[in-house]
Amino acid sequence: MKYTKFNFMMSVLGIMIYVTDLIVDIWVSVRFFHERQYVFGVLTVSFMLFGTLVVQCFSYSWFKADLKEAGQESHHCFLLLHCLQGGVFTRYWFALKQGYQVAFKYSSKTENFVEKQINDRVTDLSMLRLFETYLEGCPQLALQLYIFLEHGQANFTQYAAIMVSCCAVSWSTVDYQIALRKSLPDKNLLNGPCPKLVYLFYKLFTLLSWMLSVVLLLFLNVKIAFLLLFFLWILGIYWAFKKQTDFCVSTSMEILYRIVVGFILTFTFFNIKGQNTKCPMSCYYIVRVLVTLGILIVFWFYPLSIFNADYFIPVSITIVLSLLLGIIFLLVYYGTLHPNRSEETKLDEVDGKPIQRDCRMKHFLME
Repeated sequence: MKYTKFNFMMSVLGIMIYVTDLIVDIWVSVRFFHERQYVFGVLTVSFMLFGTLVVQCFSYSWFKADLKEAGQESHHCFLLLHCLQGGVFTRYWFALKQGYQVAFKYSSKTENFVEKQINDRVTDLSMLRLFETYLEGCPQLALQLYIFLEHGQANFTQYAAIMVSCCAVSWSTVDYQIALRKSLPDKNLLNGPCPKLVYLFYKLFTLLSWMLSVVLLLFLNVKIAFLLLFFLWILGIYWAFKKQTDFCVSTSMEILYRIVVGFILTFTFFNIKGQNTKCPMSCYYIVRVLVTLGILIVFWFYPLSIFNADYFIPVSITIVLSLLLGIIFLLVYYGTLHPNRSEETKLDEVDGKPIQRDCRMKHFLME
């Protein structure tokens, strides 16, 4: 797949969003500590560390695997860079440097292996961003929404954190979907803006509905909310082990991958094995609808003194409409806009076909 100037600009935009998200998170955490809101400050820093540590682990393991495959020894400087949380920036440096050469200086007769190399670099970044979005961005978004609804107002930093988190989720979701289809030869490209937007809205609306539902449950009872999320996380981990994912070379990294997959499944659905997901996806969103409605029903009968009543009705309406719109966009995407709909009639059936080219993405989360 040819790497174009547009692809290079999208990579530049990606690192801009990544840096902005990092700066805003640090800014918000510093403000929390300055205002002596230590619990919120510690939670913000914990989400940041959890996301970035996991991402650095995967990034370094991929560097080692790529160097070993190329017959080279692993350099200690790469380990040092990742220990200093610079793994993603290092990858961006290599991707942008080589991407600029390919997009602006090489001729149209650029050799295929050069195009493949830069596309593989961009794909790795896409997978790492997806990890960080759900490991750090989603909990961060839930925390900021909770603070906003608790106090009834928010300062500029909190508005910025909410907006940047939404942008990060949106960008990483669409970018990942594009990278997925560019990397796997058995998948048709996602051509045109319409399929991309519909897929984005499907993910964004279902995620927003779930985030607000979790926030409501936190107001109701923090212990129950964490127990529910922990239970869903365990179910996700169990599902990953049951499906016998084989993304990583080492056993320890594969276990870590399955733990992360379980965490991601707490927030949104992904095909973790590249097989037919019509039944699992249907069950997933049926449970999501039932749990969301259950939270709303319980909240209606609970004393509103724990929550600003002026926000409850608008939030409830937003939850229901977001979930409804998300399900509608899901049906529209898989029913009419899915690139492989003409080849398969079942949702994601094509993901299970054997893939000929060796590519890390083929074992990663599918749509």
